[in-house]
Amino acid sequence: MMPAPFSVAGQRVLVVGAARSGVAAALLLARRGALVTLTDARASLPEADTVALQVASVQLELGQHTEALFTSADLIVTSPGVPTTLAPLAAARAAGVPVIGELELAARWIRGRLIAITGTKGKSTTTALVGHMLEATGHPVLVGGNIGVPLSAQVDASTPETLHVVEASSFQLDSTDTFHPWIAAVLNVSPDHLDRHATFEAYWQAKARITARQTDGDWLVINADSDTSCRMATVSHAQVVRYGRQPSGGTSVFVHDGAIRHRAADGTTQVLVPLHMVQVPGAHQQGNVVAACTVAHLAGASSAGMQRALEHFRGLPHVMEPVGAVQGVRFINDSKATNIEAAARSIESFDAVVAIVGGVFKGGDLRDLALPLAQHGRGVVAIGQSRPQVREALADTVPVDEADTLADAVALAWRRARPDGVVLLAPACASFDMFRDYADRGEQFREEVTRLASAAAGTE
Repeated sequence: MMPAPFSVAGQRVLVVGAARSGVAAALLLARRGALVTLTDARASLPEADTVALQVASVQLELGQHTEALFTSADLIVTSPGVPTTLAPLAAARAAGVPVIGELELAARWIRGRLIAITGTKGKSTTTALVGHMLEATGHPVLVGGNIGVPLSAQVDASTPETLHVVEASSFQLDSTDTFHPWIAAVLNVSPDHLDRHATFEAYWQAKARITARQTDGDWLVINADSDTSCRMATVSHAQVVRYGRQPSGGTSVFVHDGAIRHRAADGTTQVLVPLHMVQVPGAHQQGNVVAACTVAHLAGASSAGMQRALEHFRGLPHVMEPVGAVQGVRFINDSKATNIEAAARSIESFDAVVAIVGGVFKGGDLRDLALPLAQHGRGVVAIGQSRPQVREALADTVPVDEADTLADAVALAWRRARPDGVVLLAPACASFDMFRDYADRGEQFREEVTRLASAAAGTE
């Protein structure tokens, strides 16, 4: 017997967290007939969100979380940024109220196939590129989740033919239950968000939920170069496909002889993409392209479609993004490198690097940046709350300067990088002490580089 379709009609549903995912969930629930209340610890919301919610008859509770609202709800939906340990959520669970995340909610209603991609680093680039490759092949595609548009905002456009390519974070996956991707990809898992997940094992288990509901009719794509990714195969019922940079370790998609190639079950190989078509910098970015080719090939992308997608793909904003040069010094914006592993891979991609590091520390060991800095670095400029930790971890390896503002950091880094180095914004930390988010940090970095270039030109 088929289970009854998921319905919220007439139910009291509380949405917790009014960031873009929470707003999208509240509007979706209202369209599906729920009696929706949206609660947020902030005292106010952007005007456009407030108007849209009021038009949809969504009730607002701002500036507080009233426990009675939680315990009296028929269902609670959380935004990814809401800690699962929030006290009113614990009270609601104790009262028997089901609690799910926004990704779980939306996935219950989409009609097309779901392709989900997770990893500590590279998931945004890989997700975007898979979407481009499938679209260039002619498939109807919607890309969203943790990148761009929340999945809840795409439910109404979903058809049985739609391929939903979704970036899934550990926060989103941690609150899933029935979430069931046709293709799930795990790029890597290294320490991150340990300010939210109690241990690395808890973080890994959250990532592993991407394959928890998969069956032998589904696919799990794992990175043969990552032990923590390969471990996912031990907890999955899906068919496993491995990719990597080398044609070994049972890899089906790999780099060899100037091309990304696919090896079929009979041992024959096919060129998917010549390497000269890969325009994004850095060895780890090449790994993301190999991952995207693997997922897209499984989902039905043609080799020609992959190549068309790569022809004009220069990467995403704030991911290894060149933003200018000043008197021989290049500036690279990798503001999205919000964890230590991502920052390390970014540093390894250049020589004569002066890295701008710091912000809200999310856990791990900043000393893991010492080796790539010893091999590739000229110095570090520390910013934000974590400046003392950055200095303590790295001052024995490279010179460490400290800056109160991003403008000072850019100027200090430029002086140390001259005459021919690279200034790299690779913070290894969250942005919320000084900026609205990582994108705001990256935009301000770009603006400071422009100001520096103008000032330097005036002195020539």
